[in-house]
Amino acid sequence: MLEGKAIVGETDMPAKMQAHAMRCASEALDSFDVTDCKDIACYIKKDFDKSYGPGWQCVVGTSFGSYVTHSCGNFIHFCLGRMAVMLFRGVS
Repeated sequence: MLEGKAIVGETDMPAKMQAHAMRCASEALDSFDVTDCKDIACYIKKDFDKSYGPGWQCVVGTSFGSYVTHSCGNFIHFCLGRMAVMLFRGVS
């Protein structure tokens, strides 16, 4: 269980939502093989769609670059071990 060991890089999410994102990512990493980045990202995205409404996007991996536009208060980038997670809600 990696919960509580996340290192947040950037975020503008409320603290409660940040905790949810890190808990969800930890659950996904416990449920899937660490090489199944697509399944991990899908798990996190679907959980956030269910909890906060549709429009969430999730990128998971050990090395990626990005440049995205997101809704204010709906972005987080953090690392759990070597795995990085970027979760955001797109602008509607």
